[in-house]
Amino acid sequence: MEIYRKLIDRNDDVVAEAMRQQVREPGARHEGGIVHSHVGIPSPSHVGTGAYMASMAASLVTKESRYYHSLELLAALERAADYLLRKQHADGTISPGWTNFHSPPDTGFLVTGLVQIVQVLERSGWEAAQPVVEKLREFLKRSIPAFLTGGCHTPNHRWVMTAALGALHQLYADPALLERVEQWLAEGLDCTEDGEWTERSNGIYNTVSNIMLIYTARYLGRPELLEPVRRNLEMMAYMIHYDGEVVTDYSGRQDLGQRYDLSEYFLSYRLMAALDGNPRFASMYDLAAERLVRLGPINNHALLGYLAFPCEVEGVERSALPEHYMKLFNHQYPHADHLARMQEAGHHMQVQHTSLHTAFGAPVVRWRSGISSATLMAHSKTMFALRHGEARVLGIGISSLFMPGPVEMQRLEEAEDGFHMGAVMHKGYNGPIDVQQLPASAREPISPWYLLPHQHRELTHVQRHELAVTAKLVEEREWVLAMHSDDHEDVVYQVALWLGEGELEGGQFEDAGNGRLYWLGGTVRYTAGGQTIELSGGRKEHGQPDMSSLAVSAGGTLLVNLVTPFDAELRIRLK
Repeated sequence: MEIYRKLIDRNDDVVAEAMRQQVREPGARHEGGIVHSHVGIPSPSHVGTGAYMASMAASLVTKESRYYHSLELLAALERAADYLLRKQHADGTISPGWTNFHSPPDTGFLVTGLVQIVQVLERSGWEAAQPVVEKLREFLKRSIPAFLTGGCHTPNHRWVMTAALGALHQLYADPALLERVEQWLAEGLDCTEDGEWTERSNGIYNTVSNIMLIYTARYLGRPELLEPVRRNLEMMAYMIHYDGEVVTDYSGRQDLGQRYDLSEYFLSYRLMAALDGNPRFASMYDLAAERLVRLGPINNHALLGYLAFPCEVEGVERSALPEHYMKLFNHQYPHADHLARMQEAGHHMQVQHTSLHTAFGAPVVRWRSGISSATLMAHSKTMFALRHGEARVLGIGISSLFMPGPVEMQRLEEAEDGFHMGAVMHKGYNGPIDVQQLPASAREPISPWYLLPHQHRELTHVQRHELAVTAKLVEEREWVLAMHSDDHEDVVYQVALWLGEGELEGGQFEDAGNGRLYWLGGTVRYTAGGQTIELSGGRKEHGQPDMSSLAVSAGGTLLVNLVTPFDAELRIRLK
């Protein structure tokens, strides 16, 4: 009950904010909408007015809430429902306002939560809420054409669509909704055996795929759809730091390198712990509840979901969460083979309004020893990240001017002497196009470069260049990154170490501008929150100031400048 009380108190605070932030001016453009504190204007989205509506409805039906059966709050919820109806387009969709206009998937996020509001209000038996229910049902019914015809942008959006279709089918039993679900599901599920979703987004989009497939499975009676959810929830036990912060070191989305907690995993772990009686899921649920700082959007709202899907978790056995491990993920996934097969897909790597996420399934290593943890990653702009209490090496990445920009490790393999990573790069020159393959534009007075069939050029003077890195943990206290280039001469490299907030002592530096330091040598002591990391291996063999084009970190960026051929070593000691 302690968790329940925490949710209610947090929810009531959100309701108070919603009441203050709601636009009440009659005839105003956003009348009934609720101003989102981060955006400054109302939005009909799942994270905007929709999220506030989830809190409002939950408080109205919760006897322990100070807003239980509040007629003032009920009137505010009805104004919000009117706002949604006005913002709904004739095609059934909404436009969040910041991006994605007339968006079926953003409407889907909203619909999955509105169905839950309808269910909890109807289940409460409170007659006064019926006008609100009728307005929400009107919105939901008007949204159906958007899901029968609409598409999506991202991989996770497909499961948003199936969940919305399933939820609407619960209310309206239209067989066309199920037919559309099957079209999406026919594409297959995109989760590796080790539990990684396409977008590799531990901070945000894992939670979307998980909760939406949980809804889809429940609404359609398809328990097999829960298997990838289980795998991801198992994986996430290894993707947290000592304080419950989620690992975002290699994300393919906007949570990359940002700080996230387990708040949006709360409902998934709760429902799956209850369904499976899984002790680890129950313990992760407890951790998510303990560290919960956000109730979540309407589609994954902690208290609304708690009420909409009642279940028993308190009686489930708990197990200790892993705190000491070295674990390699995706090592059996045929990542290289799938990349080689992309030509068969026929899209020629040209897709609209989305990304192909070709890093999906690339190997990742997670190490943890109490308050210390590290991540090794392939197909990422950085190859290594480390936490030691509050001391944070946010990332270590290598850039080269051979193929200008960050060098992504193409392989990551476990060996007797540590983990082997590496990249092979090829670069050549484009010969002339055979005259028989030239277009008519080539014979005109002006021949635009972009009209030439460049795919027919023969590559000449192709050069091959290889970089190898071995990462080794020594006695649980020191990571050694040994970097070795091939014999190509005068290839300019730069190793960048992005540090979190803290203090630096020792070492020899030169200012490289914009928060960057050339690290000339000496041992550097980086301290934050009482924990210290010692770094050694600085060198400056050239004067390039920034070769990565990645953002500068809050604690500064140390630059190690190398010229091939080289054998270089970084040592990272935990004090």
